[in-house]
Formats: sequence, structure tokens, C-alpha cells
Amino acid sequence: MAITPAKTRALLGKIAGLRVLVIGDVMLDHYVWGDATRISPEAPVPVVEIKRDTYTPGGAANVALNLAALGARAAIAGFMGEDEAGRQLRGLLKERGVKPVAMPGTGMTIIKTRVILQSQQLCRLDRESPPSAYRVDARTAARRLSREIAASDAVIFSDYAKGLLTTDLVETLAAQARAAGKLVALDPKPKNPLAFHDLDLITPNRREAAQLAGIELSSHEPFPAEEICRRLHARHRVRNLVITLSEDGMLLSREGKVLKQIPTAAREVYDVSGAGDTSIAALALALAAGADLETAAHFANAASGVVVGKLGTATVTPEELLAYTAGK
Repeated sequence: MAITPAKTRALLGKIAGLRVLVIGDVMLDHYVWGDATRISPEAPVPVVEIKRDTYTPGGAANVALNLAALGARAAIAGFMGEDEAGRQLRGLLKERGVKPVAMPGTGMTIIKTRVILQSQQLCRLDRESPPSAYRVDARTAARRLSREIAASDAVIFSDYAKGLLTTDLVETLAAQARAAGKLVALDPKPKNPLAFHDLDLITPNRREAAQLAGIELSSHEPFPAEEICRRLHARHRVRNLVITLSEDGMLLSREGKVLKQIPTAAREVYDVSGAGDTSIAALALALAAGADLETAAHFANAASGVVVGKLGTATVTPEELLAYTAGK
């Protein structure tokens, strides 16, 4: 059963008093909006006439934006350089009500530039340094973030495999958060293998869950949900596991056992970029507000359903979520 407007309103009321710290790979999302009506005489490629440029915090910073948009107080800890992109990123975060906590590093601020022609993405251009440039000593991070962790109700690790999150850093900060009684969540990326344990929540997608479990998916066989959930619990001792299944909704598991699968709430899918950020933000908020896993999943499912109906990196507001759950 999908979440009702009444339950949504009640959850949003509890969420408004929460504070959440996000730790992860921060980037600046740059969108180049244009049109193309001719092919270049120099090569068989379109000539893009640029209409406008827009910028928004991306990566782990988008998780923080989603937290703030839903009414929570959010802080984001990640590398934001002293370059122009880093200054712009910090300014954009503050404008959206998110507290930036800069972590040490030697790289450039990560920028992802997407060229959009008539609502269709033509290409993406990435500017970033090697992962070693964003790596932080775990003890240094623990000292720098101790006050933020103590002041938060939940801590979310958002991994984009850019270098900030290492096993040592995640285990050290997660232990610090657990000792203080905070909810700890992780959105993992298997290409950055982390030996994490005893977290309250992880939110891999279908492919990521299989990779974390060491299972190769076959397009000819059903998704091995029970085996994946069992293996992930045996390897990582995660309390709650939510596997996002795109158009097939979400698979919920607790302590290694499959609870149920809930269908997608999306009515129209326009752009799935950033949907995972919305999902973990909403799930962590709902769980920290005292919701059970199924209610939290329905809440996050509805929030993601709003976001995938938008173009580009996006967030969802309480008003949009209430209208969505009411069927408007």
C-alpha cells in the first residue's frame, strides 16, 4: 500500500526537526542548454548554439540538497577546492540552506558538464583529479567532523568512487556515529570496494547489489533476491537493505531476509539522474524520524517518483510530495 498524504504530512513534520550530515564525493553539476540545427563542416557533429548555462551542487552534495528540500537541516562534508568551481559550489550550497564542510585535499573541484539539446543529453564532460587527490586521513576526518556528527541525528555516506571514502574513513566515522547513537547509512559504489560493517542502511541499485554480493547477473534469469540479501548481510551485517530496482520499484530486506518488494511510484520517467540521491535522503530521514522500513521505503519511493519526472539533478519539496501522494 502506498503512503497516504496523512502519513506523509506526519513524517514531514518529524523530519523538519532533524539534522543530517552527508559525507562523500562532492561535485559541481554544470548544464549547457542549447540547440542544434546544422552539422559542422569540420566533422560530422552538431553545432551547438548555447542558450544558457546553469549550475547546481551534484554528487554527494545532491543528497544534502534533497535533505534540505524536505525540511531537514543538512551539512555536507567533501572536497571543495579554492578554485572558482569550489567557491561557486560553496555559494550554491549556502543559498540552498546546506552547510558546507570542506575537507582537505590537493585536487581540483570535480565538475560534470552536460550538454543538453532540446531536453536530450548530447554528451557529458568530466573534469576531476585522480582519487588520491581527494583522500583524507581517517583520524584527521574524525577530528574535523566530531562536532558535526555529535550534532546530527543521522550520517549518510554518499560514494561516487572519486576517492574521499575509504574503508578506514568510513569505519572510523561510522563507529564514531554509532557510539553517539546516530543512524548511519551508505549509498555504495562497488567500483570502490569498502569493507563496511554494522550500518543501519545501505541503498544499492540492482547491479550494485549483485556486485557487492559477488553474483553475476544473467539477463535470462530472475533477480536472485534472497541469495543477494543473505550474502550482503553475511558480509556486511547491515540492518536494513533497500535495493532500488528502477521501473520495478524497491526490494526491502532486514537482517538478510527479504521482507517484500514494493512497486515504483513513478508516473512519468523523464530523467533518472540523481534519483538514488533522493532515495537515500528520504529513506534516512524517515528512519531517523521513527518510521518502520516499509513506511520509509514508500516515502522514499514517492519522493523519487517526483524527481524522475524532472530534467537534470533535482530535488523534491514537501508540497510536491504531498500533492504526489494525494494523486494530484
